[in-house]
Amino acid sequence: MLDELEFRRHAEVALEALKQHLFKREEDDDAGFEVEEQNGVLNVLFEEPAGKFVITPNTPIRQIWISALSTSFKLDWDEAASAFVLPRTGEVLAPLIDRLIGEHLEG
Repeated sequence: MLDELEFRRHAEVALEALKQHLFKREEDDDAGFEVEEQNGVLNVLFEEPAGKFVITPNTPIRQIWISALSTSFKLDWDEAASAFVLPRTGEVLAPLIDRLIGEHLEG
């Protein structure tokens, strides 16, 4: 298991990369969402259909948690992939968020 400092470093890098990825997508006129950052937590806000995703590091457990589509997704650090991965599907952070955004917008 990662120590707290390692986790924080990996989480900051992963969340910053995700934020930049989402900002690029948001620039697209029909992206359908807006991204906000508050105290290290990313929020993805949707107008139509209304909704909100919350992406947050959970330091005590060393996971990144995503609350989306009435579900909690808990990603673990995978040393081999050098990424946070959803264990049950093998998806890494940005592709997972892209999939969830697509599912939300398709409604």
